[in-house]
Amino acid sequence: MKLRLVVFLLLSLTYVSSYAAEPKIGFVDAVKLIESAPQGEESLKQLEEEFSPRDREIRQLRAELRDAEADLDKNAPVMKQPDIDKMQLEIAALRRKIKRLQQEFKDDYNLRRNEELAKLQQIVTEAIIEIAESEGYDLIVQQAVFASKNINLTERVLQKLAK
Repeated sequence: MKLRLVVFLLLSLTYVSSYAAEPKIGFVDAVKLIESAPQGEESLKQLEEEFSPRDREIRQLRAELRDAEADLDKNAPVMKQPDIDKMQLEIAALRRKIKRLQQEFKDDYNLRRNEELAKLQQIVTEAIIEIAESEGYDLIVQQAVFASKNINLTERVLQKLAK
C-alpha cells in the first residue's frame, strides 16, 4: 500500500512538473545600453552646447593669466615695487577667480550630467520593460557573471531605443 502511494506521488509530481512553465529569463548589459543609446549621445551634445560658453570664458581667463604672468616676469626688473605688488595682487585675484569658476563649472556640469543620466536610465528601463512585457519574460537581469547569447537582449533594447 505504501509502495503504491509513493509511486502515485512520484508519478503525480512528474506529471505536474512536466506541465509547469519554465521561467523566461533575459539579460541586458546596462553599461553598454547607457553608453550606446542614441539618447545618450544627444544628451552629451546638449551638455556641451550648454557649458561651452562657460568653458570658453575659463580658457580666456587662463590666457589672460598667462599673459599677465609673462608681462610681470618680463617687466618686473624695470617696474617700481608698488606697481609689482599691484600686479601680483591682480594676478592672485585672477587665479582665485579662475579656481572658483572652474569649481562652479565642475559642480554644475556634474549635476546636469547626473540629471541627464537619470533621464537616460529611465528611458532605458522603460524600453527593457516594454520588451519584457511584449515578449513574455519573467525576469530580466542587468548583472551576471555569465549570460549566454541566447538570453542577451542588449541589442534588441538598443534597436528599440534607436526608433
